[in-house]
Amino acid sequence: MSSARRFIAAIALVGLCLLTLPASISNASSAWASGNEEEGTIDAGVIWKFDPETGKSEPKAGATPTSEDPNQYMADTHCRADGPDTKDPGCDALTCPPKTPGAEEGTPVIWKEAPQAITNPGWTDWLPVSGPTCLYDTKPENVLANIAARILNDFRQLPINPGTLQAQPSPNTLKGGPTNFYTTPKQQSFDLTILGQNVHLTATPTNYTYNYGDGTTLGPTPAAGYPIPQTQWLTTNTRNSHTYTQTGNYPTTLTTSFTGTYSVNNGPPLPINGTLTLTTPPTTIHVWKTEKALVADTCDQNPTSWGCPQAKIG
Repeated sequence: MSSARRFIAAIALVGLCLLTLPASISNASSAWASGNEEEGTIDAGVIWKFDPETGKSEPKAGATPTSEDPNQYMADTHCRADGPDTKDPGCDALTCPPKTPGAEEGTPVIWKEAPQAITNPGWTDWLPVSGPTCLYDTKPENVLANIAARILNDFRQLPINPGTLQAQPSPNTLKGGPTNFYTTPKQQSFDLTILGQNVHLTATPTNYTYNYGDGTTLGPTPAAGYPIPQTQWLTTNTRNSHTYTQTGNYPTTLTTSFTGTYSVNNGPPLPINGTLTLTTPPTTIHVWKTEKALVADTCDQNPTSWGCPQAKIG
């Protein structure tokens, strides 16, 4: 056979392969879809199958898995298939009538999966595994229950600012005079994705414990305190004031207790059952001693008089 004829034959053979390949793929795809429709499940791997009606996965018949399903599943009640703002039109046409008289209607959902190895999957980690389907026995509220079970731990992982401890006067104060302590609390909010849901958390400071560094504390107390005019320093006792009886350097701290609320997918705010307690780094207060003396002039009249800034020492 000439080289030209061999070349034409090769092209014909390749053309035959290209013509027959899509048919085999199509047949295999139809067989897979038919098998899944008959079982009412979705193949989630070689060993596991996922039931969109119950929201559970289990081993295929005859399979002997050695570990749990490597995927986790989430029912998207907003039926968003291709993005956070893209709703599958099939959801609008899908009705989920009760299965039995008097029972509740089902909810149109799109089931999604993400690897178990991802503890807090983001939107791009969730991939659809079924088109719009009706959810009955396992209700979407189960997702809320799962979030409620872990929300305190998520709350305690947030980068919440513990606040700032302020003192008047500071950093130097006087022995025997009241030093005013206060803080400026702020409510803080965070937006997270938990189990594929949009969760808004709010942390609110509620109680404070002041550690004055000399073995004395105040609190827990709801009093955040407040600043006072400089003319009242060392003469006015506030609710948070402290009087040092000895000179020295004292590490003072503020411990703030936060309560929290959270809402799922713009739902109503729900309380978090527990608190978060944070303590500021120590701030050193220098306590000096005082001396009293009778003088004839003010510092304006005689800047070098005893006790005045320009007075000679020694």
